[in-house]
Amino acid sequence: MRIIPAIDIIEGKCVRLSKGDYATKKIYNEYPLEVAKEFEAHGIEYLHLVDLDGAKSKHIVNHKVLEQIASKTNLKIDFGGGLKTDEDLRIAFESGANQVTGGSIAVKNPDTFIAWIQKYGAGKIILGADATNEKVAVSGWQEESDKELIPFIKEYIEQGVSYVISTDISKDGMLSGPSFDLYQRILSETKSLNLIASGGISEFDELPKLEEIGCEGTIIGKAIYENRITPKQLENYIVNQKQ
Repeated sequence: MRIIPAIDIIEGKCVRLSKGDYATKKIYNEYPLEVAKEFEAHGIEYLHLVDLDGAKSKHIVNHKVLEQIASKTNLKIDFGGGLKTDEDLRIAFESGANQVTGGSIAVKNPDTFIAWIQKYGAGKIILGADATNEKVAVSGWQEESDKELIPFIKEYIEQGVSYVISTDISKDGMLSGPSFDLYQRILSETKSLNLIASGGISEFDELPKLEEIGCEGTIIGKAIYENRITPKQLENYIVNQKQ
């Protein structure tokens, strides 16, 4: 299972929110590159970079941060937040994103999202399937759609999607543990899916459980920033996996 730390960006700074609420913003570091370099120093290879300004303004905003991290580390970055147009996608990839995540666009403009999968391939485009009460949320989690989570994921698997990041928004930033049952159900009802768990990770012991369920990766945010999980623990986990 891939370990994927998260860096969320507002005004170029590394922040965390609780349940996606911008009013709960807490700044952890003014220099995201420093954070990324520390992850890399502990053997971490992947990064989940979220442009929260982009999610709110519905177009890419913090691509300079992406470019800086991509050019000054070897981290493989998946980038999301406000990607709505072909131009947004072009900027993200040219700025160094390895993969991009589309959430709202997959709900509101499926034709564009499907065209991206066809153009760039399933390895480059991640479906962001974030939900409250198993209803898919959009617009930086500010709105709930009428889409049921698991049928929504299944529809996109039929369209060629192979990577899905799924966040239970009620868990995000709450350090209350991830939605094991939800991920188990998603994986039992889908085939050949690379499911990336996100939201609620609170302690190291949860990681082997997510791996056991069959998650391909897990995104860890606040637990790292609040020192509930240390970079050294993650380093050891990665080393043990490779043995």
